Amino acid sequence: MNHPLKHSILACALMQAFAVSAQTAAQTTAPADGVQPVNEVVVTGNRFIALDRASVGGFGEASLFETPASIISIGRTQMQDLSIRSTTEAVRFDASVSDAYNAVGYAEQFSIRGFTLDNNYSYRKDGFAIPGDTQIPLENKERIEILKGLAGLTAGIAAPGGIVNYVTKRPTDKPLRSATVEASERGTLYGSADIGGRFEDRRFGYRINAAAADLHPYVRGANGDRQFVSGAFDWQITPDALLQLDMDYQRKSQITAPGYQLIRGEVLPTNVSPKLLLNDQPWTKPVETRDTNLGLRFEYKLAPGWTATASANKHWFKRDDYTAFPYGCSNEGDGYYPGYCSNGDYDVYDYQSVGERKSPWGVQAMVQGKFATGTLRHALTVGASYNERHDSFGDYVYDYVGYSNIWQPQTTPQVAADRVTGPVFERRSDQESALFAQDIVTLGQGFTLHGGLRHVKIKRSEFDEDIGDNGDYVHADNSFTLPSVALVYRIGRDWNAYGSFSHGLQHGGIAPMMTSNQYQVLPPARSRQAEFGLKGALSNGLNLSAALFQIRQGLEYEDPFQTINGLHPFVRGGRETHRGLEVSADGRTGAFDYGVSLMALNTRQDGTGQAGIDGKRVTDVPAFKSTAWLQYAVPAVPGLKVDGIWQYAGKKAFDVQNTVFVPDYHVFGAGASYGLKLGATQVTVRARVDNLFNKFYWRDVTPSLGGYLLAGAPRTFRLSAQFDL
Repeated sequence: MNHPLKHSILACALMQAFAVSAQTAAQTTAPADGVQPVNEVVVTGNRFIALDRASVGGFGEASLFETPASIISIGRTQMQDLSIRSTTEAVRFDASVSDAYNAVGYAEQFSIRGFTLDNNYSYRKDGFAIPGDTQIPLENKERIEILKGLAGLTAGIAAPGGIVNYVTKRPTDKPLRSATVEASERGTLYGSADIGGRFEDRRFGYRINAAAADLHPYVRGANGDRQFVSGAFDWQITPDALLQLDMDYQRKSQITAPGYQLIRGEVLPTNVSPKLLLNDQPWTKPVETRDTNLGLRFEYKLAPGWTATASANKHWFKRDDYTAFPYGCSNEGDGYYPGYCSNGDYDVYDYQSVGERKSPWGVQAMVQGKFATGTLRHALTVGASYNERHDSFGDYVYDYVGYSNIWQPQTTPQVAADRVTGPVFERRSDQESALFAQDIVTLGQGFTLHGGLRHVKIKRSEFDEDIGDNGDYVHADNSFTLPSVALVYRIGRDWNAYGSFSHGLQHGGIAPMMTSNQYQVLPPARSRQAEFGLKGALSNGLNLSAALFQIRQGLEYEDPFQTINGLHPFVRGGRETHRGLEVSADGRTGAFDYGVSLMALNTRQDGTGQAGIDGKRVTDVPAFKSTAWLQYAVPAVPGLKVDGIWQYAGKKAFDVQNTVFVPDYHVFGAGASYGLKLGATQVTVRARVDNLFNKFYWRDVTPSLGGYLLAGAPRTFRLSAQFDL
């Protein structure tokens, strides 16, 4: 998709917005009775609270109150109300979710309950795994569902922290015409259109979304552009048979903003700006991604209370990855690797990896129904699934080209044209087949038992260049049975308590570049979780939930006490244990809407046999994190709402030995919206400012690639207008 098309999409959104506005203005400026028109004020009742249903906690959409798991579900209305354009902006309202090397211009990456999510398996679209290697578009998503904790029963392979599931928008019964335009940061322009409805033959429905953005983020020079288009279609073949199809395409091109390293590998950099682009060289190229998705779902009602579904999803992802990579210091003494020089110098490497491809696909079939055996009532699900993924890439370019400085940037020589990525071919493939069953049994006396099993077979083929003269493929087969059991007790009409125990499964981590076993994948491993929770609603509209949990898995890290060919190996040794408490509350009191999310988390590394690691905290995990949000509907000005948000994160360990900690931080934001009607068009104008007091803070640290720190955004602004017909 080229630049003219990008501007065409922006223009279409603007034209739709202003055409609707002009049409309604004409209707209101020429009243039949000659009376001057008055703009109608719209007082909306939208609240930023999690939705009460989600599909991520089981095998179909279910009440969160009844589900024995910690889940949030953020809907389209809430995303519109707070001008949420990315997952990064959505997850800040949940204290259990944090950034995990979430670099501007690259991929949005997160951790849940202190566990970094797997880019290949922890991000889901309608339940199917999709790559999390770029910004996942929200324009065609009805809601974002976040399951916190193990997802072994419902998802199979996933990181133990949980999964993020994106639910696709479906056709609407009534005509939908909506357009949004926005300006933000240093001149970022964004436009989108959302069109839905039924055809003349109402068995057929459609939903079309399109968006484009000209990106100028707060990091100066990390510019780019993005285009997106999607379509979703329904066919009600018979009253009992429904066929659904969806497809989307996104292109994004943006210069990425790398993070900082420690000075001399020992201390945090000071007096640095979050606006500085360490990747700023005359020869710097943007990272370009293209991804396409095709989904299909068929549902058939077999009998009253019984339904069969079959679904499939195919994803194509391609990335050309470039950066002027900042790593190490060769200008001081014997150098620091990793680390920057005392005077702020850092080495610059030309990194190129062109033609990377990922192509996961999957199918799933299941039957669900309800029946009774004596006094016991059952809700049964049985099914099977099969998934494949194929990853292709070539040998990357990584050549030293010069140096720069974090306080006085330097220009390095032009990159040589003969540096190119090696031949691209399939390096890794996975096959995952599974059988699963779950029975939810109503026992009586307020008790409900949730029991399930998932049997998973995994086959992996991975290219190892160290085998023979030219390398060869290594094959591995594994199988796991993952149990899950939970008991729910209804304390009263509006209160549930539950206890659960489950197993999860995750592929081993991929050894990062600049380790002795780089790009090799550790074997799959099992994780275990125990959780106790309480959910309830008070008569004054306050909704409460709390969860106490413990999760254990093998500890994966770059071993600082081993060196092979001058590099540290990436290993699994010992275990990490995460024990935590999550509390959330949301509700409405008079003109106020509010939400609070808290997480207290104790993490511990042990069993490695290394005194410098055992007993220490897990990296990049605060012991306490919180978010509070408050909105006020101003009575004196109908249609006007103002809001504020406060975020806090405690200090975090930079490295597995806990020699350096990143300080805690508080960040505040504020926003306002005003809704009114112009004829038949509802117009909502929104303004937001994030990091209100322009505080500098390190929001994200990672031990990968030698350890990097990413600064939080400075004060940023945005202004948008939404037009709904």
